Amino acid sequence: MERILIADDHPMVRGALAFALEAAFGRAEIIEASSLDELMGQLGRLGIADLVLLDLLIPGAHGFSGLLKLRSSFPETPVLVISAHEDPKLVDLAIAFGAAGFIPKSTPRSEIVAALTKVAAGAVYVPAKLRGGAAEPTPPAASEVGIAQKLATLTAQQLRVLQLLGKGKLNKEIAYELNIAEPTVKVHVSAILQKLGVYSRTQAVVLAGRLLSDELIEPETLGAEMLAEKLGHQRA
Repeated sequence: MERILIADDHPMVRGALAFALEAAFGRAEIIEASSLDELMGQLGRLGIADLVLLDLLIPGAHGFSGLLKLRSSFPETPVLVISAHEDPKLVDLAIAFGAAGFIPKSTPRSEIVAALTKVAAGAVYVPAKLRGGAAEPTPPAASEVGIAQKLATLTAQQLRVLQLLGKGKLNKEIAYELNIAEPTVKVHVSAILQKLGVYSRTQAVVLAGRLLSDELIEPETLGAEMLAEKLGHQRA
């Protein structure tokens, strides 16, 4: 592999992953991004990359929106998901939405290097413990794929508004929390309803459901620390 992008907002995670990439591929060009917008800009400028390592919760993405945007905009670039979450359901969805693999942040360095090598050879990597005893991940329902594809059309701000709607926030409360005007919130809500093809705030929240749950949008600081420790961030 010649060019690899690491997309994670934690510098120590990016450094740790770069260390693992060097162990797996030697002198590959490694480019870092700390947000989804930065990642998309880098890929747009470069045109092509051999691999992207993507944190599901990178700023600008919620749930699987970042992965879906990458797959739709750069379908030839394999995306390997890195996450602190170890739910087989999330793994199945990530693979179904086009990920080339799924690496939990608790994975030991030797296994991460092996996973990188496997993905580089064109295979899909999923830890055995997250397959639920199956040889391959279980595909999600067609309805879940459709929901995720619609969510991927929302902007980062619209996704944040949708999350706050799910917490029962009123427009004025959302405006205060996001530091925007209340009429702007109304514009975002209208856009969300149109993009999701629903007619009410409640329908939008129910439709998003599991794919934008709190489990997927809380910070992963602990997972970041865990990964850095596993990989040995301090280079000898």
